[in-house]
Amino acid sequence: MALTRKFLKAMGIEDEQVEQIIEAHSETVDALKEQVSQYKADAEKLAGVQKELDELKASDGKEDTFKVKYEAIKEDFENYKKGIEEKETAKQKETAYRALLKEAGISEKRTDAIVRVTDLGTLEIDSEGKLNGRDTILEGIKTEWADFITTQSTEGAKTATPPEGGGKSYKSKDEIMAIPDTKERQKAIAENHEMFGF
Repeated sequence: MALTRKFLKAMGIEDEQVEQIIEAHSETVDALKEQVSQYKADAEKLAGVQKELDELKASDGKEDTFKVKYEAIKEDFENYKKGIEEKETAKQKETAYRALLKEAGISEKRTDAIVRVTDLGTLEIDSEGKLNGRDTILEGIKTEWADFITTQSTEGAKTATPPEGGGKSYKSKDEIMAIPDTKERQKAIAENHEMFGF
């Protein structure tokens, strides 16, 4: 039988007390309903927990699931660390190679293009951050990229008047080389050294 106002009045309880009893009864029922909901939720979770338990029992003697996860995470971290180290090494190689290009006299305008087409992965860095076999690499750069090596030449000031000395003025290299006297020929070469490239 349900606890209702009608039932309580039939028992001879006054209206004020009926309300208090109904209110207390409602609080009790609500609390019980909440507990029932919680128990239902826990019962639904129980199937998943039972499944996990069965899997753990089944994996007895096999490789631990957590160990597998740990190994996977560890491998990911090692790969990440290796990637960072490779980037740093590649940057060191590029910096050292650029320094060699500069040392070889390669035009700075061409440096980026040369670095892009060069396989820097084959190069090795020593503990000081320099390339192993740098002399060989430098010679290779000078040979392979000779067209990009800039040369600077110093040209003396042009004079409007010929040098003093009263000697004969020669107009060409052939004229100087045709001088029969060795001392005179050497003197003429020294006076006109720009014709001979020194």
